[in-house]
Amino acid sequence: MLALAMVIEGRSRREAAALNGMDRQTLSDWVRRYNAEGMVGLKSRKSPGRTPYLTEAQKAELRRLVIEGPDPVVHKVVRWRCVDLRAEVARRWKIEVHEATIAAWLNELSLTRLQPRPVHPKKDAAVEEAFKKIRQPGARGARRNPGRHAIAKIR
Repeated sequence: MLALAMVIEGRSRREAAALNGMDRQTLSDWVRRYNAEGMVGLKSRKSPGRTPYLTEAQKAELRRLVIEGPDPVVHKVVRWRCVDLRAEVARRWKIEVHEATIAAWLNELSLTRLQPRPVHPKKDAAVEEAFKKIRQPGARGARRNPGRHAIAKIR
C-alpha cells in the first residue's frame, strides 16, 4: 500500500519499489491491478489450477459404478480394487492415472477402500447352514482333550 501511495504521489515505480524492498515488476503489476479494479484488485487471488481429469458427470458415474459393484462376467472381478478401477477409467474415458489418484477420488466421493468380503456368485445359503450343523472331528470348532497334553508333560 505504501509503494502504491508513493507512485500516486509521483515517485517512479523503480524508486518506490526499491524503498519498499520489492521488485519493480511486482509493483507495476500491482499498479495495473489497482488502476483496473481499485483496492479490490489487490486482494490475493487463488490460482485456478489445472483442469480436473474427470468432469462432475464422470465422477457421478464413477461413484455409481463403485456402489453397484463390478459385473463378474464383464469385468472379470468380484470386487473393485484401485487397480481394477484404474483400468475401467482408462477403458471408459481414455484417462491414465495412478492407483493413488483413484484412491483420492474415492475419498473425494466419500467412498472407502474398505469393502466387505466378496461373496461367491454360486453361494447357496441352505448348503452353508447345513454344513455349519455338521460337527467334524479335528476341525477348528471341535473340542480337544486339554488334559491329554498336561498329563504327557508330567511323566
